[in-house]
Amino acid sequence: MEQKLERMKELTAKLSEAAKVYYQGSQEIMSNLEYDRLYDELCGLERETGTILSGSPTQKVGYEVLGELPKEAHPAAMLSLDKTKEVAALEEWLGDQAGLLSWKLDGLTIVLTYEGGILTKAVTRGNGEIGEVITSNARVFENVPLKIGFGGTLVLRGEAVIKYSDFERMNQEIEEEEARYKNPRNLCSGSVRQLNNEITAKRHVNFMAFGLVQAEGMDFENSRSRQFQWLKSMGFGVVEHQYVTRDNVAEKVAYFAEAVRDYDIPSDGLVLTFEDIAYGESLGRTAKFPRNSIAFKWADELRETSLSYIEWSPSRTGLINPVAVFEPVELEGTTVSRASVHNISIMEGLELGEGDTITVYKANMIIPQIADNLTRSGVKDIPKICPVCGGDTQIRQVNDVKVLYCTNPECQAKKIKSFTLLVSRDALNIDGLSEATLEKFIGAGFIREFADIFHLDRHREAIVSMEGFGQKSYDKLIQAVDAARHTTLVRVVYGLGVTGIGLANARMLCRHFKYDFSAMRIADSESLTETDGIGQVLADAWCSYFAAPGNAETVDRLLEELTLEPVEEEEESGEFKGMTFVITGSVTHFKNRKELQTLIESKGGKAVGSVTGKTTYLINNDVNSASSKNKKARELGIPILSEEDFLKLLEGEH
Repeated sequence: MEQKLERMKELTAKLSEAAKVYYQGSQEIMSNLEYDRLYDELCGLERETGTILSGSPTQKVGYEVLGELPKEAHPAAMLSLDKTKEVAALEEWLGDQAGLLSWKLDGLTIVLTYEGGILTKAVTRGNGEIGEVITSNARVFENVPLKIGFGGTLVLRGEAVIKYSDFERMNQEIEEEEARYKNPRNLCSGSVRQLNNEITAKRHVNFMAFGLVQAEGMDFENSRSRQFQWLKSMGFGVVEHQYVTRDNVAEKVAYFAEAVRDYDIPSDGLVLTFEDIAYGESLGRTAKFPRNSIAFKWADELRETSLSYIEWSPSRTGLINPVAVFEPVELEGTTVSRASVHNISIMEGLELGEGDTITVYKANMIIPQIADNLTRSGVKDIPKICPVCGGDTQIRQVNDVKVLYCTNPECQAKKIKSFTLLVSRDALNIDGLSEATLEKFIGAGFIREFADIFHLDRHREAIVSMEGFGQKSYDKLIQAVDAARHTTLVRVVYGLGVTGIGLANARMLCRHFKYDFSAMRIADSESLTETDGIGQVLADAWCSYFAAPGNAETVDRLLEELTLEPVEEEEESGEFKGMTFVITGSVTHFKNRKELQTLIESKGGKAVGSVTGKTTYLINNDVNSASSKNKKARELGIPILSEEDFLKLLEGEH
């Protein structure tokens, strides 16, 4: 008995910590499968011993309120659902009744209240007893009606969710690897509970109704499906549902199981609810579960395989992520051979070592995960040097989680922005090398310097097997890389990423040095400042770039891969021949400053970024601004034009 109680204490502490981390959107320290396994073990011990320890997760529902938002008690406790992974159990539970089978969405449960047709309150589920008031945030959800054609009191429940497609796009905008969300639910949780609803509005949160609590004066003839139809007619998004009986519930479960692979909204199972509202409510509830609904969790397809090795993948922040590479197995209709382990803490929990026999599955039938380690040889050989740059590594404790970092500030993985600029549209224009893809390739060691981009064919097999890639994607990428070999010097100069040298300045430099890069790269500061738009700061930045150790050699190796197209400079002509313009501030008569710049250049003028003694005009709609460019123009006696003044100049009125 004593051993069992000790085990219960251990499980309670583990599960409570994992739940806190999961629900409050921090680091992930345990897989869903592992959580369910330990939770079921704890339930069994509680039944066996007749004891429930203080703080047991079996007695709690959802996350604890953080206190950052106003709190409000729910009129009645919002309970979680009992669950099963067996279709036969659903058939038995349904009996002779009809039911509605719907997605169990993986987001944040919200209760909406409407009075007189107006949304007056939105409260999160919280811990089931007390939620957080997020009314202002709900008003900026993508699909929540602010006014409906029903004047009575309406209370409904639903799930706030973020679609996978929106999640992927938004996550790529977060530069810090450890700051990225691990899954759409974490992103949704943080978005819904923002103190500033401007942030919520940018996160594309959707609301899907799954239950009607009250609709004053309405008669739905005791039908759950009629409630859903009515909510749809009021403009609400309603969770997809299928009418089922005991005879066809297995068929409908199979339908959802097939659909989940391409479903854009996160789902971790299904919910079966009695169609007969009164019958369901007459069954009452247990201490934790209502008896009118039951959850169906996907029976994860497990496959046993052998762990080949741990791949350590550095990121731009220095964080080095462990990825398990194992013998390929078929899971949910696709071949998988890799799964993120996230951090050293999870590795230690699984006692994961090369050669171990592991079981793998797809979380929610989508994301490959390690379920268990059957041989548990133990964690060893955590790299002491970074696989990308060879710099020293360091194990750090971040939010109670052990992670590995590269300590070298010059690590290529930390210079992802420079590679991203080089392949961007205005530089080498390599379609298919997104920032995320570059990060993967650099982390895998395929790219260490600029020239390596043109030798990705050396890693064909590894790239083709990468998640999100295949032979077709690889072929398109290699074609784009080969096409980028033929380019212009202006694109190369811009793509080097020298501080302050934008596209316009790159063009000015090339023109000034008559497209002789050999002369340009060794030019001194004085020669450089003779170029229109290049002041002392930019000249110093250019000289510093080529003086820095290794940069000249890196550029030489890049140039060996490229064929620079010859440029025939046209004799400048037009109304603005010999004039140099600087554009600053916002524009109203043109789509953007780029359009205005193009017009100036088409008339024989030059548009540069800095005000110097060679500047003819500064264009700024706020002619009286105290900006640094306006100040410099006044000091040098350079006229400041508004757009209207510029247009008059164009028409010959000046």
